[in-house]
Amino acid sequence: MAEEGRMWRDRHGAASELFSFLSGIYKEVKKERQREPFIYKDDLQVHLVNPGQCKSLEGFWGGGEMAFVMEGKPFKVDEENMDKSQDSSSHSFNVPVEESCLPLPLSSMKARQLLSSYTLTHNPNMAELRNGKAVDVLPQLWVRCDGSDPEGTCWLGAEPIKTSRNEITGMAFHKVTYAGPTTDKTSFPSLEALKRSHKERHHSSAMQTRGFAQYDLFSTVESSIIESQTNVTVDFVWNGVDTILQIPPLTSAATLNIMVESGDPRSPVYPVYKELEFLLVLSEGLRTGVTEWPETSESKSAVEMVQEHLNELKNKLDGVNNPAPKKEAEKVKSDAAEVESSIHSFLSERGDLDFAEMLWCKMRNSVSCYQDVVTCFSLVIQAMRYGEVHPWIHRGSSSTLSQLIQQSYHGEMKSIPLSGLTPIRMLLEIGLDKMKKDYLNSFIGRELATFNYLDYFVSTSVDLQEQVHRVKKLHHMLEVVSHCNAFLSLEHENLFPLTQICLKHYKENPWNEQHVFKLPIRPTVIGSFYQNSHPQTWRLEIISGHGQKEVKTTWQLSARPPVDHLPCDVSGVQNDMTINVDNEDVAYYQAQISCSHVCFC
Repeated sequence: MAEEGRMWRDRHGAASELFSFLSGIYKEVKKERQREPFIYKDDLQVHLVNPGQCKSLEGFWGGGEMAFVMEGKPFKVDEENMDKSQDSSSHSFNVPVEESCLPLPLSSMKARQLLSSYTLTHNPNMAELRNGKAVDVLPQLWVRCDGSDPEGTCWLGAEPIKTSRNEITGMAFHKVTYAGPTTDKTSFPSLEALKRSHKERHHSSAMQTRGFAQYDLFSTVESSIIESQTNVTVDFVWNGVDTILQIPPLTSAATLNIMVESGDPRSPVYPVYKELEFLLVLSEGLRTGVTEWPETSESKSAVEMVQEHLNELKNKLDGVNNPAPKKEAEKVKSDAAEVESSIHSFLSERGDLDFAEMLWCKMRNSVSCYQDVVTCFSLVIQAMRYGEVHPWIHRGSSSTLSQLIQQSYHGEMKSIPLSGLTPIRMLLEIGLDKMKKDYLNSFIGRELATFNYLDYFVSTSVDLQEQVHRVKKLHHMLEVVSHCNAFLSLEHENLFPLTQICLKHYKENPWNEQHVFKLPIRPTVIGSFYQNSHPQTWRLEIISGHGQKEVKTTWQLSARPPVDHLPCDVSGVQNDMTINVDNEDVAYYQAQISCSHVCFC
């Protein structure tokens, strides 16, 4: 009896200690917004994460709130000392340095002990563990497990069940097990077997099934070895699953997940990106005072090209008909077109470039140093001051050069000292003006947006750096829309709502190419991209009960390991879902997520 009493005291003490520790973390993170791991009892660490911050939990954790993630504290190996110890010892330890800092999973027994303590202190009937205070409901707790038990458990979780008034009524326990990879589809349980297992576990008579499948669309149309963060997947959800690995029916709810990285040479707007890249070089040079000039792509110098252009304008003004040789004339005519036809099939070519825009087209590919910029602008200003040229510009242009051109019409040009950062600013301004018009021409020309929706992104009421930032947003939106047009053959019906989603996001959020844009879409629009492919993830949910009494069993197949903290033996199996869609020997990992409830009655 004494031994049993001591055991309960120890258990209650451990529960109170864990609850105090987690409560302290929760308050500190909410106050300080820290995300660093917190060390518990020297050998454990805890993170407090938001949905999406723990990749290994995706697909298993369906909540929209914070969660604690508990794991073993990683060993930190000093590479230099390890090398020395290996040199001086005949023993060799085969521990890769890059793996030495990975989080360590715990045994399922240890995880159950931690979840038991967590649950105990949430029980309203155990007020003595909280010094008589009411239950302070904490975020759910998930513990990484090492898969060493017979079931291969990789996660254990506990989630408080709350009423609308945040009163706790019970605890939901989640267990994630996994196996694989395997190409033997006969080893997968049948749909009926999974239903039977759910019914036996939860004593349910009425059940419903829900399917989920995700396909990697971008990889099915692009097999280049060029590395890119661009990724386009589609998620399908449907009710009433017929078979394991069922192809999503056309009645499914489908959503495209679009993440596009600029700078991919395969992009249909890659030349526009290169133009933007030079604009960003000038912006950074204006901000820091140091400009890293890129290599030029022209055989002639910037000074030669600008002088030739001025001579051509002067000859026209003088009525001299002195055409260049045919090839040269064609080149002059197409200078802007090379830039403007930047995206061969998506961006409409502009034929209304003014003098400042033409000057930008010639200088951006040919200037190689600061002095080039100074000399080019000196030639232009001198030609205008002496009335040798009378260039035209678009109305509304606000750049320094445009103002000088307008003044030249009246013979009252102000003196602009071409020193310091002024030449860089002048070149940046005419580049900004041109690129803004390019993006407006693209979105408005394709009837994807009106000027009212785009005005925020081209406004001159903010400083130059902010204008550049907004142009970067415009370019990212163009990348997203043009990728979907070029690679998925999406038409206006879908490109228009996608553009509106992008515009809304970027009016409220900073530039971020890691953002995933989500577009609801009809399955028939993308049928040719997924119906003959293998899913990246396929998931079955078996659900019974309602509300707080709802219980769920989830069984999942995935082409990639479902967790990142356990070793995976992939020898001899095909684990790339996109190399050959006709390959039937696809390796899948199995994962099963089961749920059980405890009621605090």
